[in-house]
Amino acid sequence: MIDFRYHLVSIVAVFLALALGLLLGSTVLRPYALEGLEALSKVEKHKIDSYLQDNRQLQSQLNSDNQWAQANAPQVLRALLTGQHVVLVVAPGAPGSVTTGIVHNLDLAGATVTGQLQLQEPFFDTSPTGSQKLAQLAGQLAARLPVPLTLKGSAQAQASELLANVMLTTDGAGQPVAGQRDSSSVAVINGLAAGGFVTPSGNPWDRATLAVVIIPATPASTNDSNEQSQALVTLAQQLDIAGQGTVVAGSIAGSGPGSAIDVMRAGGRAGHLSSVDNADSPFGQMVVAQALYERMHGKSGSYGILATANSAGPSPGPTPSPTPTLPDTASTRAGRPDPGATGTGKR
Repeated sequence: MIDFRYHLVSIVAVFLALALGLLLGSTVLRPYALEGLEALSKVEKHKIDSYLQDNRQLQSQLNSDNQWAQANAPQVLRALLTGQHVVLVVAPGAPGSVTTGIVHNLDLAGATVTGQLQLQEPFFDTSPTGSQKLAQLAGQLAARLPVPLTLKGSAQAQASELLANVMLTTDGAGQPVAGQRDSSSVAVINGLAAGGFVTPSGNPWDRATLAVVIIPATPASTNDSNEQSQALVTLAQQLDIAGQGTVVAGSIAGSGPGSAIDVMRAGGRAGHLSSVDNADSPFGQMVVAQALYERMHGKSGSYGILATANSAGPSPGPTPSPTPTLPDTASTRAGRPDPGATGTGKR
């Protein structure tokens, strides 16, 4: 029978052999291991240095583009949107700097910003209670219009159709007059504001010909099916139909996966709506004004610096007609009803 001392000696021998192996292994293999690690470190350092150099070059190019835009925007945009009226529709969490920059460039282009409509979180509430409240209110307000609207789709789709029809106009024969206050618009916007769905500033009820939808700084989720982004795309589509054109604008960080801009581009709707994914930069804000001009003439584009964009901006850049025909001419006014007597836009 094997006694305890035999087991103890065996265990000690095993550990001594293991320690000796580790000592010999580390002594013999250490130079080779260090040499391999140093070589790998040099390769990785070279890659990192290369990436940092690329990043510095790109940042330098971006700074140069933005400096160029700041210096040349007054000339590039001069008279591009003269005679046009623009309303801004701002989503919850949209960067204030994006809104301010876009307004500045619209002013340089000669447009009149009628006002802003700040969407509130309840507008995007898809719960049964929230949807019922929005749909019921939208239906009531639509029924009170001089020419009642029959709204369809989800609660957000119904509210979007209603808002588009009371804020936008094509400014053509038989359409509400651009820039003029519409009593129907005042009633609808104030009604939705009282319900906690929107907050107006300025005069968003003065009929606009163009619209800019400004999306949040961060998408509600990275999933393209999130309700907020889907609702914003639906709203942009309705505004585009009711007026002469709509552009969806966002910051670089806010235009990635799950954003309204990503939904538009991934879902095949980019051909019918224009978007700018770097509207947090002077260059992108200038492009928003150019994209609106293009929408007036039936063109659209996906502009910016993300992989989903087609180009940085319209190429060649749009220029106004040497002899523009302003929308206030007598020919376009013929046959128009009183602006307070209609609640519909282009369908």
